[in-house]
Amino acid sequence: MYIDGIKALDVLPKNRELYYDGAWRAPARQGRIELTNPAKGSSLGFVAQADAADVDAAVTAAKAAYREWRRVRPAERAKILRQIARIVRENADELALIDAIDGGNPVHEMAGDVANAAAQLEFFAGLVTEMKGQSVPLGPDSVNFSVREPRGVIGRIIPFNHPFMFCAAKSAAPLAAGNVVVVKPPDQAPLSSLRFAELVDGLLPPGVFSVLPGGRETGAALASHPDVAMISLIGSVQAGRAVMKAGADTIKPVLLELGGKNALIARADADPDEVAAAVVAGMNFTWCGQSCGSTSRVFLHEAIHDAVVERIARKIGHFKPGDPADPATTMGAIISRAQFDKVMGFIADTKAEGASLLCGGGVPDDPALAGGNFVLPTIFTEVTPQMRLAREEVFGPVLAVFRWSDEARMLETVNSVEYGLTCSIWTDDVRDAHRLAGEVEAGFVWINEVSRHFLGTPFGGYKQSGLGREECLEELIAYTQEKHIHVNLKRPAR
Repeated sequence: MYIDGIKALDVLPKNRELYYDGAWRAPARQGRIELTNPAKGSSLGFVAQADAADVDAAVTAAKAAYREWRRVRPAERAKILRQIARIVRENADELALIDAIDGGNPVHEMAGDVANAAAQLEFFAGLVTEMKGQSVPLGPDSVNFSVREPRGVIGRIIPFNHPFMFCAAKSAAPLAAGNVVVVKPPDQAPLSSLRFAELVDGLLPPGVFSVLPGGRETGAALASHPDVAMISLIGSVQAGRAVMKAGADTIKPVLLELGGKNALIARADADPDEVAAAVVAGMNFTWCGQSCGSTSRVFLHEAIHDAVVERIARKIGHFKPGDPADPATTMGAIISRAQFDKVMGFIADTKAEGASLLCGGGVPDDPALAGGNFVLPTIFTEVTPQMRLAREEVFGPVLAVFRWSDEARMLETVNSVEYGLTCSIWTDDVRDAHRLAGEVEAGFVWINEVSRHFLGTPFGGYKQSGLGREECLEELIAYTQEKHIHVNLKRPAR
């Protein structure tokens, strides 16, 4: 397969070891795992696995580098981040292709991820002068003010659904603030993070940026390490709980973006065509629903329910699983066979519980896709709150549609889950829109919109969907700590 003249497998990183202290290093135990192409089932070669000893070595080097990096002028740090953004843009095609091959999402969508990463690098480069303290007037005999200082070594644990974007973009704020970063990429799809390390090697002082591929042991060692000042994770609720427990002994702060079981609510006055388009877009079928922000529960007022469902059934035909490395592909593959089995288990349980299958529910019949982890876009109607599909995050292309008439009962169901990340509300009445936005327990709410992020606005969840906010000034501030300074101006008595 060639993409714009690039041979697909030729873009994969040559270095498969651990990257820290400015060099590629073999793991202490010589641990390796084999990677598998989610769309073909074929091998992508072996990658090193860091253990606790490797984490300790990388963190020790990072801690030493921090003493230098924190003293680099903010404007100079910003200049380096802009250089990195330029390099990302120059290598956008190959970076997108790596994620398509390694992670299973369509290459045209991964190109958007690369552009997003470059934009966030530039965004946080532009905010370096906004890490401001404050002055406190206490009278003529003293000056009282605060300053913001970086925290130190930041551990970043990232998931498989947007591997490159989360590696590059989510390193921007901590680096801009003067911290050093140790990234643990997803064990299922670490290759774009390794390629990123290849591309930026030499731009940052040794130890300022590290990549340690590995599994749960690696993440646990990073989260519990006494010299790691803060941990940031994007992942499941279970992973978030594990990270908080691992960091508890050293009382380190955490920034968590976790799972979601997000609602799309359509009132009776909403346009059925617009709602149907939003339902399909919000589920993120392109990357198989593998997104924590997907609006995977749809609540349709009974007055428009049938009209919307009929339109959804027509629109879903756009999403056809195919080779993620093909620019024409509109829907990719599930990341792993284990996740594929989990998704198919949800589908079987929902059928057994009595929901109506509108479409999908199985695998494609194309023989060319037989070796991959492909699931057809699947939609169930007549879902009830007691069903497993109504309560648990699938992280796959399975959508639950509810019919409602009583608003209070509907809102009770919307808010009944442990998650609270996003919500999309559809209505032509601005008063109802604002009222419902205030009632739903979610950290990011769209009104007559779905699925879009807006750089500069705070993204994050309520309840067990996370702690903290990203993609905004608050993310940068989270990677600093405030110090108060008191200056006594009173002259001693003579």
